[in-house]
Amino acid sequence: MIALLRREWLLAARHPGDTLAAMLFFLLVTALFPFGVGPAPETLARLAPGALLAAALLAALLPLDRLFALEAEDGSLDQLLLSGLAPAQLAAVKALAHWLTTGGPLLLASPVAAAMLNLPTAAWGVAALVVGLATLFLSLLGTAGAALTLGARRGGVLLPLLVLPLAIPAMIFGAAGIEAAASGVAWQPFVLLLGALTAAALPLAPLAAGAALRAE
Repeated sequence: MIALLRREWLLAARHPGDTLAAMLFFLLVTALFPFGVGPAPETLARLAPGALLAAALLAALLPLDRLFALEAEDGSLDQLLLSGLAPAQLAAVKALAHWLTTGGPLLLASPVAAAMLNLPTAAWGVAALVVGLATLFLSLLGTAGAALTLGARRGGVLLPLLVLPLAIPAMIFGAAGIEAAASGVAWQPFVLLLGALTAAALPLAPLAAGAALRAE
């Protein structure tokens, strides 16, 4: 598993386009909100939690359709499945690699996006924590979705339709946590609920993805 994670990291380092595209998409979407709703600080601060999290989740979704597709085309996915690694373990490594190369950079870029949306500085740390947990949750769900839609016609269209509705609870709890931190009230219950969702997805999503890969 460590060797596979290292391989995924090296591939991402050699082709950084997906990571850069996700970060640029995240920052550009958050930069467009002041033009759409107006530059009033109060309006931006009220919309900031939902806008920040929605932009992060959509940005993390961008590279998911190629998570298994390229390896399935050149036959390396079959070799990985025959390497002795369980399909669920393969899916878990893929999810972790996706988060490290996409969710991690989005977490680092979240203070810049928060500043553009006029989010109070007191909530920046909570916003980064929420973005990290929410993108990890999406990476796990997206890995299962990518495995389920592998080989399907227009799988890139089906994947968002499959994953985004399941990510709505993470969106609700994450945005509520950021809003609570910005308002100066207790934000921990919302972040703990988001963490519980992520903890539940940690074993379940790789198992579902592994079963889909085995069926392929």
